[in-house]
Amino acid sequence: MVARRPSIAKSAVATGHGDDGTTGLLFGGRIAKDDPLTDAYGTVDEAVAVLGTARVSLAAAGLSELAELILRYQRELFVVGAELATNPAARDRLQDGVTRVSEEMLERVESDLAQWESEVVMPREFVVPGETAASAALEVARTVLRRAERRIIAVVTSGSLSSEWLVPYVNRLADLIWVLARATEQAEHASPTAARVR
Repeated sequence: MVARRPSIAKSAVATGHGDDGTTGLLFGGRIAKDDPLTDAYGTVDEAVAVLGTARVSLAAAGLSELAELILRYQRELFVVGAELATNPAARDRLQDGVTRVSEEMLERVESDLAQWESEVVMPREFVVPGETAASAALEVARTVLRRAERRIIAVVTSGSLSSEWLVPYVNRLADLIWVLARATEQAEHASPTAARVR
C-alpha cells in the first residue's frame, strides 16, 4: 500500500509548493532550497533576524538612536535579499534601492561608518564579545553578516550573479556593526541609563 501524502490545511503561509525541495524566486521561477544562491539570501534573512535581537537589546538599554539605525539597516537588508532572490532572467526588472543594492546605499553605510568610527575610542587589542548584552547581540549579527558576505562572494565568483554594489555594501555594513558594538559598550559604561549615545 502506498502512503498518501496528508492534505495541507488551509494556511496563508504553508502552500506545500516547497515540499519538493524548491523555493520561489522574485519575478517567477523556482530554485533548489540548497542552491548556493538560496543559501546566500537565507543567510541575509538570518542577519535581519539577529539584528532584530540586537535592536531589542539596544532599546532596553535606552539606546534608541542606535536601535533606530539598526531598524533602517534591517530594512535595507531586505533589498539585499531581494537582489539575491531574483530570477536571473528578470534582473533587468530590479530597481535601485528597492530590489537592488545601489551606490547610494553603499555611500550611506560608508557615511555612517565614518561618523560612528570618529565617535568611539577604538580598542587596542582583540575584542572579546560580552561586555554588555546589547553589544554581544551586535557581535552575533556581525558574524552572521560576514557569513552572508562569504556566501554572496561564492555566488558572484561562480558567475551566478553579477552585482557592482552588493558585496561592498554587506562588507561595509559588517564593519559598521562592529563599530556600533563598540559605541554600545562605551555608552552603557558611561551611563547606567544610556539614554543617548551622543
